[in-house]
Amino acid sequence: MITFSEAQLLGWLAPLIWPFLRALALFSALPVLGQRTVPVRVRVALAAFIALAAQPALPPAPPVAVQALGSLPLVLPLVAQQMVIGLALGFAVRLVFAAVEFAGELIGLQMGLNFAGFFDPVSAGTATPSSRFFGTTIAWLFIVINGHLVVIAALAQSFQAFPVGPEPFAFLRAAEPWRWGGEIFGTGLWIALPLITMLLFVNLVLGAVSRVAPQINIFAIGFPVTLGIGLLGLLLTLPALQHPFTIALERALSAFR
Repeated sequence: MITFSEAQLLGWLAPLIWPFLRALALFSALPVLGQRTVPVRVRVALAAFIALAAQPALPPAPPVAVQALGSLPLVLPLVAQQMVIGLALGFAVRLVFAAVEFAGELIGLQMGLNFAGFFDPVSAGTATPSSRFFGTTIAWLFIVINGHLVVIAALAQSFQAFPVGPEPFAFLRAAEPWRWGGEIFGTGLWIALPLITMLLFVNLVLGAVSRVAPQINIFAIGFPVTLGIGLLGLLLTLPALQHPFTIALERALSAFR
């Protein structure tokens, strides 16, 4: 008859339960894989698979993590720590996506497309065509360049940088996530700057034309010219989107390594 003690059972569960909770929190906030269209069962299964597959790369569970499974006052801070780190990791990646969509908002504003807003059922909010185009493109790029594998690797490395411990909010003091919001505007403006500069030059030319030839209805020809040149600029600059997106993603994940 096979028998095992409570200490052995806790020793088997401790290396699995903490990565599972951290991965589950990650998939609750991660773009693409954490959207509403992905069933909850799929997220739970992915978190369990990652917790099991990442065991060779994870450090041994500290004694406090093993002892906490048998005591509720000890387990709550550890669970809170895993949830905070997992949500922060998914939030960091979501900020990169928000920066790219913000670049689309800026470009659409210069092209005159922001008046064509519509309801986005994925985000449950109003979106513009240019921002949704950039968001969809960057979602495909995220999968193509194996960005999801990079995020999972950062999740495994986060146990080296922030091991399981009794202080759930020590991660916040070390990573300072409240500073990440500035990356949205900096990265978004960096991505949109070439097209903004080009469209600004087009507007200057149209303004000069309206002064040279006042009989031309500049409002009638300005919108199709700006829209056409903006779409042409999108076509030309879209292949270069991978470089700033990769840099922003690596910068966002560096806090967890």
